[in-house]
Amino acid sequence: MRRDGRLGIGIIGAGRVGPVVGAALGGAGHAIVGITSGSDDERVAAVLPGVPVLDVLEVIRRSELVIIAVPHDELAGLVSGLADLGAWQVGQLLLHTDAAYGTDVLAPAASRGAIPLAVHPALAFTGTSMDLRSLAHSYAAVTAPAPVLPIAQALAVELGCEPVVVAEADRPAYAEALEIATAFSQSIVRQSTSLLAEAGVPNPGRFLSSLIHSTVDHALSEAGPMGPIDPLDGLIDPLDG
Repeated sequence: MRRDGRLGIGIIGAGRVGPVVGAALGGAGHAIVGITSGSDDERVAAVLPGVPVLDVLEVIRRSELVIIAVPHDELAGLVSGLADLGAWQVGQLLLHTDAAYGTDVLAPAASRGAIPLAVHPALAFTGTSMDLRSLAHSYAAVTAPAPVLPIAQALAVELGCEPVVVAEADRPAYAEALEIATAFSQSIVRQSTSLLAEAGVPNPGRFLSSLIHSTVDHALSEAGPMGPIDPLDGLIDPLDG
Protein backbone atom coordinates (compact mmCIF):
# COMPACT_ATOMS: atom_id res chain seq x y z
CA MET A 1 0.00 0.00 0.00
CA ARG A 2 1.28 3.47 -0.82
CA ARG A 3 2.31 5.87 1.92
CA ASP A 4 -0.75 8.03 1.28
CA GLY A 5 -3.07 5.04 1.60
CA ARG A 6 -3.85 4.95 -2.10
CA LEU A 7 -3.68 1.66 -3.97
CA GLY A 8 -2.69 1.04 -7.55
CA ILE A 9 -5.68 -0.97 -8.78
CA GLY A 10 -5.82 -3.19 -11.84
CA ILE A 11 -9.00 -4.76 -13.20
CA ILE A 12 -9.33 -8.14 -14.90
CA GLY A 13 -12.71 -8.22 -16.61
CA ALA A 14 -14.27 -5.45 -18.67
CA GLY A 15 -17.91 -6.48 -18.45
CA ARG A 16 -20.59 -4.64 -16.51
CA VAL A 17 -19.05 -4.94 -13.05
CA GLY A 18 -15.29 -4.44 -13.28
CA PRO A 19 -15.19 -0.95 -14.83
CA VAL A 20 -17.83 0.40 -12.44
CA VAL A 21 -16.09 -1.02 -9.37
CA GLY A 22 -12.87 0.52 -10.65
CA ALA A 23 -14.52 3.88 -11.20
CA ALA A 24 -15.98 3.85 -7.69
CA LEU A 25 -12.61 3.08 -6.11
CA GLY A 26 -10.96 5.64 -8.35
CA GLY A 27 -13.46 8.17 -7.06
CA ALA A 28 -12.43 7.22 -3.52
CA GLY A 29 -8.87 8.29 -4.29
CA HIS A 30 -7.19 5.14 -5.57
CA ALA A 31 -5.25 4.98 -8.84
CA ILE A 32 -6.63 2.73 -11.59
CA VAL A 33 -3.52 1.48 -13.38
CA GLY A 34 -5.09 -0.68 -16.08
CA ILE A 35 -7.92 -2.91 -17.25
CA THR A 36 -8.09 -5.86 -19.61
CA SER A 37 -9.86 -5.58 -22.94
CA GLY A 38 -13.51 -6.54 -23.32
CA SER A 39 -16.26 -6.70 -25.91
CA ASP A 40 -17.14 -3.01 -25.59
CA ASP A 41 -14.00 -0.93 -25.05
CA GLU A 42 -15.88 2.29 -25.85
CA ARG A 43 -18.25 1.76 -22.92
CA VAL A 44 -15.32 0.96 -20.65
CA ALA A 45 -13.50 4.09 -21.78
CA ALA A 46 -16.58 6.15 -20.91
CA VAL A 47 -16.59 4.75 -17.37
CA LEU A 48 -12.80 4.77 -16.93
CA PRO A 49 -11.49 7.56 -19.16
CA GLY A 50 -7.74 7.50 -19.70
CA VAL A 51 -7.19 4.09 -18.07
CA PRO A 52 -4.88 1.96 -20.24
CA VAL A 53 -6.10 -1.33 -21.69
CA LEU A 54 -3.46 -3.96 -20.91
CA ASP A 55 -3.00 -7.70 -21.07
CA VAL A 56 -3.68 -9.71 -17.92
CA LEU A 57 -0.08 -10.19 -16.86
CA GLU A 58 0.70 -6.50 -17.20
CA VAL A 59 -2.39 -5.55 -15.17
CA ILE A 60 -1.21 -7.83 -12.37
CA ARG A 61 2.40 -6.61 -12.58
CA ARG A 62 1.35 -2.97 -12.10
CA SER A 63 -1.19 -3.52 -9.33
CA GLU A 64 -1.23 -3.53 -5.55
CA LEU A 65 -4.90 -4.56 -5.66
CA VAL A 66 -6.20 -6.74 -8.48
CA ILE A 67 -9.97 -6.89 -9.01
CA ILE A 68 -11.25 -9.93 -10.87
CA ALA A 69 -14.73 -9.43 -12.31
CA VAL A 70 -15.22 -12.29 -14.75
CA PRO A 71 -18.08 -14.76 -15.33
CA HIS A 72 -18.57 -17.34 -12.58
CA ASP A 73 -17.45 -20.29 -14.70
CA GLU A 74 -14.17 -18.59 -15.61
CA LEU A 75 -12.99 -17.46 -12.19
CA ALA A 76 -11.44 -20.63 -10.75
CA GLY A 77 -9.56 -21.53 -13.92
CA LEU A 78 -8.25 -18.00 -14.36
CA VAL A 79 -6.89 -17.77 -10.81
CA SER A 80 -5.21 -21.16 -10.91
CA GLY A 81 -3.83 -20.65 -14.41
CA LEU A 82 -2.23 -17.36 -13.43
CA ALA A 83 -0.83 -19.01 -10.31
CA ASP A 84 0.82 -21.64 -12.52
CA LEU A 85 2.43 -18.80 -14.47
CA GLY A 86 3.76 -17.27 -11.25
CA ALA A 87 1.80 -14.07 -11.89
CA TRP A 88 0.55 -13.38 -8.36
CA GLN A 89 2.77 -11.29 -6.10
CA VAL A 90 3.48 -11.70 -2.40
CA GLY A 91 1.39 -9.22 -0.41
CA GLN A 92 -0.75 -8.29 -3.39
CA LEU A 93 -4.46 -7.82 -2.61
CA LEU A 94 -6.71 -9.97 -4.79
CA LEU A 95 -10.45 -9.28 -4.79
CA HIS A 96 -13.16 -11.00 -6.78
CA THR A 97 -16.78 -9.87 -7.18
CA ASP A 98 -18.56 -13.20 -7.70
CA ALA A 99 -21.62 -13.77 -5.50
CA ALA A 100 -21.31 -17.54 -5.08
CA TYR A 101 -17.64 -17.81 -4.13
CA GLY A 102 -15.89 -16.84 -0.94
CA THR A 103 -12.11 -16.77 -0.83
CA ASP A 104 -11.46 -20.51 -1.26
CA VAL A 105 -11.53 -20.01 -5.02
CA LEU A 106 -8.52 -17.70 -4.62
CA ALA A 107 -6.46 -20.37 -2.81
CA PRO A 108 -4.00 -20.88 -5.72
CA ALA A 109 -3.13 -17.18 -5.56
CA ALA A 110 -3.04 -17.16 -1.77
CA SER A 111 -0.54 -20.03 -1.86
CA ARG A 112 1.74 -17.68 -3.80
CA GLY A 113 1.41 -14.96 -1.16
CA ALA A 114 -1.55 -12.95 -2.44
CA ILE A 115 -4.17 -11.73 0.05
CA PRO A 116 -7.66 -13.07 -0.84
CA LEU A 117 -10.79 -10.93 -0.56
CA ALA A 118 -14.36 -11.46 -1.80
CA VAL A 119 -16.64 -8.42 -2.14
CA HIS A 120 -19.93 -8.67 -4.01
CA PRO A 121 -22.07 -5.52 -4.35
CA ALA A 122 -25.72 -6.60 -4.34
CA LEU A 123 -26.69 -4.61 -7.40
CA ALA A 124 -27.98 -5.30 -10.92
CA PHE A 125 -25.18 -3.60 -12.85
CA THR A 126 -25.77 -1.85 -16.16
CA GLY A 127 -22.06 -1.28 -16.77
CA THR A 128 -22.49 2.49 -17.02
CA SER A 129 -21.79 5.45 -14.75
CA MET A 130 -25.42 5.27 -13.56
CA ASP A 131 -24.33 2.36 -11.36
CA LEU A 132 -22.12 4.66 -9.30
CA ARG A 133 -25.20 6.37 -7.86
CA SER A 134 -26.86 3.01 -7.17
CA LEU A 135 -23.80 1.73 -5.30
CA ALA A 136 -24.28 4.49 -2.74
CA HIS A 137 -27.54 2.85 -1.63
CA SER A 138 -26.40 -0.79 -1.81
CA TYR A 139 -25.01 -3.50 0.42
CA ALA A 140 -21.99 -5.67 -0.32
CA ALA A 141 -21.36 -9.23 0.84
CA VAL A 142 -17.84 -9.45 2.26
CA THR A 143 -15.82 -12.62 2.87
CA ALA A 144 -12.16 -12.70 3.88
CA PRO A 145 -9.78 -14.30 6.38
CA ALA A 146 -10.19 -12.66 9.80
CA PRO A 147 -6.86 -10.76 9.78
CA VAL A 148 -7.73 -8.98 6.52
CA LEU A 149 -11.51 -8.74 6.88
CA PRO A 150 -11.25 -5.03 7.79
CA ILE A 151 -9.53 -4.39 4.45
CA ALA A 152 -12.41 -6.01 2.56
CA GLN A 153 -14.94 -4.07 4.61
CA ALA A 154 -13.11 -0.80 4.00
CA LEU A 155 -13.06 -1.41 0.25
CA ALA A 156 -16.81 -2.09 0.32
CA VAL A 157 -17.35 1.21 2.12
CA GLU A 158 -15.18 2.99 -0.45
CA LEU A 159 -17.43 1.55 -3.15
CA GLY A 160 -20.28 3.34 -1.38
CA CYS A 161 -21.80 0.14 -0.01
CA GLU A 162 -22.62 -1.03 3.50
CA PRO A 163 -20.57 -4.20 4.08
CA VAL A 164 -22.27 -7.35 5.39
CA VAL A 165 -20.03 -10.25 6.39
CA VAL A 166 -21.06 -13.56 4.78
CA ALA A 167 -19.24 -16.71 5.89
CA GLU A 168 -17.44 -18.85 3.32
CA ALA A 169 -19.89 -21.72 3.77
CA ASP A 170 -22.88 -19.40 3.30
CA ARG A 171 -21.85 -17.87 -0.03
CA PRO A 172 -23.80 -20.42 -2.17
CA ALA A 173 -27.02 -19.72 -0.23
CA TYR A 174 -26.38 -15.99 -0.52
CA ALA A 175 -25.94 -16.27 -4.27
CA GLU A 176 -29.07 -18.40 -4.63
CA ALA A 177 -31.13 -15.83 -2.73
CA LEU A 178 -30.01 -13.06 -5.06
CA GLU A 179 -30.61 -15.18 -8.14
CA ILE A 180 -34.16 -15.99 -7.03
CA ALA A 181 -34.94 -12.34 -6.31
CA THR A 182 -33.54 -11.19 -9.65
CA ALA A 183 -35.14 -13.88 -11.80
CA PHE A 184 -38.52 -13.58 -10.08
CA SER A 185 -38.57 -9.80 -10.41
CA GLN A 186 -37.63 -9.86 -14.08
CA SER A 187 -40.19 -12.54 -14.87
CA ILE A 188 -43.05 -10.73 -13.13
CA VAL A 189 -42.23 -7.41 -14.80
CA ARG A 190 -42.08 -9.01 -18.25
CA GLN A 191 -45.42 -10.76 -17.76
CA SER A 192 -47.14 -7.68 -16.37
CA THR A 193 -45.88 -5.27 -19.02
CA SER A 194 -46.84 -7.73 -21.76
CA LEU A 195 -50.41 -7.97 -20.45
CA LEU A 196 -50.69 -4.18 -20.14
CA ALA A 197 -49.44 -3.76 -23.70
CA GLU A 198 -52.12 -6.21 -24.88
CA ALA A 199 -54.67 -4.12 -22.97
CA GLY A 200 -53.57 -1.05 -24.89
CA VAL A 201 -51.85 0.72 -22.01
CA PRO A 202 -49.09 2.99 -23.36
CA ASN A 203 -45.61 2.84 -21.78
CA PRO A 204 -46.47 -0.19 -19.59
CA GLY A 205 -43.09 -0.12 -17.86
CA ARG A 206 -43.56 3.46 -16.72
CA PHE A 207 -47.17 2.71 -15.79
CA LEU A 208 -46.03 -0.06 -13.42
CA SER A 209 -43.02 1.75 -11.99
CA SER A 210 -44.60 3.32 -8.91
CA LEU A 211 -46.72 0.26 -8.18
CA ILE A 212 -43.79 -2.15 -8.35
CA HIS A 213 -41.44 0.04 -6.34
CA SER A 214 -44.00 0.67 -3.59
CA THR A 215 -44.97 -3.02 -3.46
CA VAL A 216 -41.36 -4.16 -3.20
CA ASP A 217 -40.59 -1.54 -0.56
CA HIS A 218 -43.59 -2.70 1.46
CA ALA A 219 -42.57 -6.36 1.15
CA LEU A 220 -39.00 -5.60 2.20
CA SER A 221 -40.14 -3.60 5.22
CA GLU A 222 -42.32 -6.53 6.30
CA ALA A 223 -39.49 -9.02 5.78
CA GLY A 224 -37.13 -7.15 8.12
CA PRO A 225 -36.16 -9.14 11.21
CA MET A 226 -39.29 -11.28 10.93
CA GLY A 227 -37.81 -13.51 8.25
CA PRO A 228 -39.00 -14.33 4.75
CA ILE A 229 -42.47 -13.56 3.46
CA ASP A 230 -44.60 -16.30 1.97
CA PRO A 231 -44.73 -15.33 -1.73
CA LEU A 232 -48.37 -16.55 -1.85
CA ASP A 233 -49.47 -14.57 1.20
CA GLY A 234 -52.22 -12.14 0.30
CA LEU A 235 -52.86 -13.57 -3.16
CA ILE A 236 -56.38 -14.69 -4.06
CA ASP A 237 -56.72 -18.40 -4.65
CA PRO A 238 -58.26 -18.71 -8.13
CA LEU A 239 -60.08 -21.85 -6.98
CA ASP A 240 -61.59 -20.15 -3.93
CA GLY A 241 -65.31 -19.47 -4.83
